[in-house]
Amino acid sequence: MTTAATDVLTERQRQIEREGWTTQHDDEHDPGVLAASGAAYALNAADQMHPYSQGDGDNDVPHCWMFDPASWKPRDPRSDLVRAAALILAEIERIDRESPKGKT
Repeated sequence: MTTAATDVLTERQRQIEREGWTTQHDDEHDPGVLAASGAAYALNAADQMHPYSQGDGDNDVPHCWMFDPASWKPRDPRSDLVRAAALILAEIERIDRESPKGKT
């Protein structure tokens, strides 16, 4: 497994153990909330690497961030991409729990 993959899984575990974002907590969110929030971190990383990649070039909380703006805590591009991937993984896991036969 690559360092990047290990870092994503470690971040997902941190979210569960330190933040309390358990699978039960994730299941309380509407479909797409975790994915959109992951996208927010990915878009922020893209903007940091190329300021006009999303056409705005600013550091505002992305519109797709689905949680309290005060909980928006971007860092460097790699860290944001790791968080994005962990949130997207959480969304995939939520989908799989909701409909195990729908896995692809």
